[in-house]
Amino acid sequence: MIGIRHENKSPWETRVPLVPQDIHDLIREEGLAFHVQTSPTRAFPDADFTFVGAVVTADLSDCPIIMGVKEIPPDKLLPDRTYVYFSHVIKGQPINMPALRRLMELNCQLIDYERIVDAQGRRLVFFGRFAGFAGMIDTLWALGQRWRHEGLDTPLAAIRKAHQYKTLEQAKSEIAKVGERIRQDGLPEACRPLVCGFAGYGQVSQGAQEIYDLLPVEEVSPADLASVPRSAKVCFKSVFYEKDMVERLDASSPFDLQEYYDHPERYRGVFAGFVPHLTILVNGIYWEAKYPRLITLELLRELYGGQDRPRLRIISDITCDIDGSVECNVHATEPDSPVFVYEPVTGQTCDGVGGDGPVVLAVNHLPCELPVDSSVYFSRSLSPFVPRLARADFSRPLADSGLPDELIAATIVYNGELTEPYRYLERFVKQ
Repeated sequence: MIGIRHENKSPWETRVPLVPQDIHDLIREEGLAFHVQTSPTRAFPDADFTFVGAVVTADLSDCPIIMGVKEIPPDKLLPDRTYVYFSHVIKGQPINMPALRRLMELNCQLIDYERIVDAQGRRLVFFGRFAGFAGMIDTLWALGQRWRHEGLDTPLAAIRKAHQYKTLEQAKSEIAKVGERIRQDGLPEACRPLVCGFAGYGQVSQGAQEIYDLLPVEEVSPADLASVPRSAKVCFKSVFYEKDMVERLDASSPFDLQEYYDHPERYRGVFAGFVPHLTILVNGIYWEAKYPRLITLELLRELYGGQDRPRLRIISDITCDIDGSVECNVHATEPDSPVFVYEPVTGQTCDGVGGDGPVVLAVNHLPCELPVDSSVYFSRSLSPFVPRLARADFSRPLADSGLPDELIAATIVYNGELTEPYRYLERFVKQ
C-alpha cells in the first residue's frame, strides 16, 4: 500500500507526485492500493482520488511506503517506512539534516527523486521544465511592470504572473498574442533591443526558452551580442554554455568541460563582459561555491554606478540559490510577490519593480505556480517506477530488494543507514 501525503511546507505547494489518472492505471493494471491523505488545498480535489479507487484518509500510518513532493518535517516521520520525496540533503544542507538524522534513527528508507537518473546521469523524474515555464512567465510579467514603472508602455504589460493563469496553455496563448503585437508594432525605442541571456541549457533553460520563443525571437551567439541592432523589431536571445562563461587561466590549452568540472580553479569567469548587453538574465545552472559566480555585487556596483542607466532590468534566478551564482539573490520570494529590487549602492532590497537596481526574481518553488500541468508531467515520469517500488522487499540487501537500478541509485538511506554513495553525508548529520 502506498500513501500520498498532503503537502504542508508552503501554502503555495499544491502539487502531487502521482495524479488521479495515473493512480487509476496503477490500481487497474498493477493491482496496487493507494491511500491519499485528505487535503483542502491540493490542486486535485479529494473526490478525484476517490473516484479512481484510492482511499482518502487523514491517517497514513498503515502505509509502508509514503510519497510526497517537498521536504517532510522530522516530527511527521514514522518508523520503518520508505519515504520518496525531494529531501534536499545531498549537499549537506543544514536545514534538512535533522530530517535525515531522524530517518536514520527510525530505521527508514529515503529515496530522492533528484537522484533518479539514467546511465549518463540525466535526471528522469523532475519538475525543472516547469520551473522554466513559470519562471519565464513571471520574468516577462516583471519586465512589463518595470518598464511601466519607468513610463514605458509595452505589450508585455498585459502578461500576468504565472499563478494567475489556469493552465500553461492559457499562459502560452496570451503570451503568443503579446508576441504578435511586438511583431507588428515593435517595442518603444527606449526598450530596444530586448535581449535575454540564458545561463544554462538543461530542462530549466529549455522550459524558459519555450516561453520566450513565443515572442518574435532571433538567436545570437554570446560573441555577437555587442553587435545586436537597436532598430530591430524582433527580440533576441543568447544561450550561454560553460565555454562562454569561463576561460582557462592558461590560454595555451583549449577549454575542456570535464577539466572545468574537476578543476574549476584552473578557470576564471568572464560572464561579466556580456552582462551590459542583456536586458534579462535567466539563470538555470547548477552551481557550487567552487565555480565562478555569474553576477557579483561588485559587478552590479560598477554597472549601476555610472550616470547612464544600464540595459539590465531583470535577473531571473530560476535556480534560486540564495547568495549563490547570482550574489544579489539575498532572499527567496513567494509567487504572489515574486520579485524585489536590489540596490547595488546600498545593498538594500525593496519589494516590487521600482528602484535603481535590477529586479530580481527569486521564487524557490516555481513549478507550484502551474500545479496541475507540472504534476501531470511529473506523474507520467514517475509512475513507471512505482510497481517495482511497491513490491520491493526492504528486509533484503538493497541490491537484492527488487528495486530497479534507477531507484537503487536514488536510495540515500536504507534500513536506517546511509548507502555507500552517500556516506559523505555522515559528517553533516553529526554536525
